[in-house]
Amino acid sequence: MTKRRPPALKANPWQQDLLSGLKALAAQYPADLRVLGGPQILPNGTALVSIRLFTADIPHVEGGLALGEAEEFIVGLPPTERVPPQVLTPHTRFAGTPHVLEGVRLCIYLDAAREWNPEGGIPAVLNRLWQWLTDAASNRFDATTALYHAVGGVLHRTDGTPTIVAREPDEHRTTHTAWLTPRSGQRLDLSSHRVSEHSQRLPVLPLSHHLPLAAGHTLAALLDRIDNPTPNETRTPHQTRRSSSAFLTALTQTARRNPQGTSQYFLLAVPHPRLPADPRFLLVGRLPTPASDALRRIPRIQQGPFALPAEVRDSAIEWCYLSDEREAVTTRRDVQRPVNAFYNTHVHLWGCGGIGSWAAELIARAGAARISLTDPGTPITGGLLVRQNYTESDIGENKAVALAKRLLSLRDDLTVDICPSPPSPELFDAAHQADVVIDATVSITAGRYLDLLARLPGRKAVLAQMATDVTTASHGILTVSAPGTIHGPAFIDRTTGKHVLADSTLERYHPLWSEPQSGQEIRPTRGCSVPTFHGAAADLVGIAASLITLLGTQMHHPVSGTHLCAQPHTGTQPAQHFVPYTAHPEDPPAALVTVPTPDPLSPPTSSVGT
Repeated sequence: MTKRRPPALKANPWQQDLLSGLKALAAQYPADLRVLGGPQILPNGTALVSIRLFTADIPHVEGGLALGEAEEFIVGLPPTERVPPQVLTPHTRFAGTPHVLEGVRLCIYLDAAREWNPEGGIPAVLNRLWQWLTDAASNRFDATTALYHAVGGVLHRTDGTPTIVAREPDEHRTTHTAWLTPRSGQRLDLSSHRVSEHSQRLPVLPLSHHLPLAAGHTLAALLDRIDNPTPNETRTPHQTRRSSSAFLTALTQTARRNPQGTSQYFLLAVPHPRLPADPRFLLVGRLPTPASDALRRIPRIQQGPFALPAEVRDSAIEWCYLSDEREAVTTRRDVQRPVNAFYNTHVHLWGCGGIGSWAAELIARAGAARISLTDPGTPITGGLLVRQNYTESDIGENKAVALAKRLLSLRDDLTVDICPSPPSPELFDAAHQADVVIDATVSITAGRYLDLLARLPGRKAVLAQMATDVTTASHGILTVSAPGTIHGPAFIDRTTGKHVLADSTLERYHPLWSEPQSGQEIRPTRGCSVPTFHGAAADLVGIAASLITLLGTQMHHPVSGTHLCAQPHTGTQPAQHFVPYTAHPEDPPAALVTVPTPDPLSPPTSSVGT
């Protein structure tokens, strides 16, 4: 009985449209383009078409990709228009060139979501291919910014593997043992020392060359790529030599020292193809548990080539996504934004309520090295969750304590401490030790204390006060006292108020200096609850972000004065206004304030947003 052949796969309508467009272009421009064959339909539905481009006229410069008079390519037409066509080469001659992935795939779309428009059809694809060839031949790809990973130009990741976090400033240029410590079910931290009893060893092998054809999917393929980074070399099957032998020795010895029944990880440190002095590209893989245990049973390895059991040699490698956060290879996403001024600073934040709780998180995310918190307020209640940066689990906790936990959950390298509230004498050091002191309490006592700090000779800290209006929490005020100004934010605020109240163009900001009228405040609970301002989390997050950004613009070159700002939905004009402070001879001297000893029986001053 004759077996029936499966039906031949056919191009779908979308692919047929692309094919028709390709043939039409070849007919229109026979001196530039020729269709050689296809389509061949793959099991995944991709249609492969072979073409030839005549590239003799593309200019070439030294260091650029060398092209022949004509170059052949394979165009992969996906079965859906949501994915752009791919361009591959039938050879590996372009391997090692920026934007060549795994030696054969040209990266003509760096970000397909933004760059691929199906309406452009096949002409747009060929235009991008031609531009790619022109840029490559002209040596226009910048090796520092191009998609130029040291391992085939592609990220290696197997579904189900954890993310490896690397932060220590180690360039991994020598063979050594490192450690992986579980942080969660999906995260392992890489370190040079053992962190806990759950830490496991992994060997680190620095390679002398990059891997333009990628690292492969099996241990055998990886060993071949380590010994033969380019396809021009051959070696005896199943025999290891040179670098791969050193790799296997380190891998086996490390596996023996880890518990039976665990997967064995390893790290390859691969040099950049054109920037060998730069920190190494890190690639982490692991062998499944059965192969790892088989590796542990191998007899002590002798020097020189040796054979591997098939269950080890043919084992699949599970590649882990590596979150490389070393400063030498990672650029902060906020590096050019005003809040980057808080990076590596010490910030004193007084008041952890409506504005302070959000401001603290923004400063922490901006990279501050240390944040000192103080808040004398009552414990957190459920009503505060409407607008403050706390959760149900924080109810009953002191605000400063709860906020400290929140900030420490954002960053491992952040230092957070809790200080007594003003007018504690312990806060005097803040003027000389901190980079900025922010008062977000709306407390008269705190404001007077900040004015006292302003008079300290040689103070280092920028002093700032932040607040919002009582009716909408959509208008903000930031008052700054720069080092060298003897008057503090509270004094500057009073001076600015006289100017603003006399300016009709700033009428929408007048309530910031006016006593609340009847009905403008809210009593959140019946009984003796303290009146407070109206405002939601959206209002407080928005206004706190604006005030922190404005303060960031002043951190490097602070100028004393007052910033006024309003959220877009208020319609207030001007939406941002700065009133500089200039001391005048008629200004009264800064108030002399003695530092009282805190009275443990006195009621605490409520912070903003209670």
